[in-house]
Amino acid sequence: MRYENPLYLAEELGALDLLSDQRLAIGISRGSPEPALRGWEAFGYTGSEDPRGADIARPKFDQLMAAVRGETMVEADPAQHGRGMRLRVEPHSPGLDERIWWGAGSRETAEWAGREGVNLMSSTLLTEATGAAFADLQAEQLQQYREAWKAAGHSRTPRTSVSRSIFPIVTAEDQALYGQLQREGQDQIGIIDGFRSTFGKSYVGEPDRLVEQLKADAAVMESDTLMLTIPAQMGPELNLNLLGSFAEHVAPELGWEPNAQGPVTGYPIG
Repeated sequence: MRYENPLYLAEELGALDLLSDQRLAIGISRGSPEPALRGWEAFGYTGSEDPRGADIARPKFDQLMAAVRGETMVEADPAQHGRGMRLRVEPHSPGLDERIWWGAGSRETAEWAGREGVNLMSSTLLTEATGAAFADLQAEQLQQYREAWKAAGHSRTPRTSVSRSIFPIVTAEDQALYGQLQREGQDQIGIIDGFRSTFGKSYVGEPDRLVEQLKADAAVMESDTLMLTIPAQMGPELNLNLLGSFAEHVAPELGWEPNAQGPVTGYPIG
């Protein structure tokens, strides 16, 4: 959000949602660790006192959500509309606000997302390190999000997702490509964006073993959607093979059923 114009983004999302027959689901966050020195200022956004720009991201997100929900944002020109009229961003797509997800990197930001009434996306890292396993730490994050959601009095049921790097090995080629990743099957602790952080492990192995491991992953079982993190640099063909192997050999054992509308990269867990 540091680099975005909230009203312009609301306009674009509204148009895209209507064009896609209201099937848009959009994930938003403050943004990844800043590679440039106050890079948002080069895009014309000023006023941040935080070297990470976090203090401008949330107010801009609040403005985005107000616009997406159809709230009026500006006074109309009285010469054209008369006095006292206000305008919302157009096009407006009703219900789009219920399909917006906030990418939370900590338990505190997850609680904030619950209070705000948006869905929660939690990735393969958390900017916290308590000594707990990543999956257990993330499961706590999801629980605290739901508690904050309930305390805020929101009426609908929220959506939650977690991301995992998963590499099913079903062929000799898979073993050659991903076998070395099996050595990385442990959580890691490191520094990102100035925070001591916990990085979730990769899941690599034969399908039966992956099913067993994922069912033992507290956060995967706590969430309703599992998102796959796949290596884009490997190209579309290999990524499609990864997705296909997961969909055929692993996802059904976690309660997933094929989506008749076409391919998906998120798998609802039953």
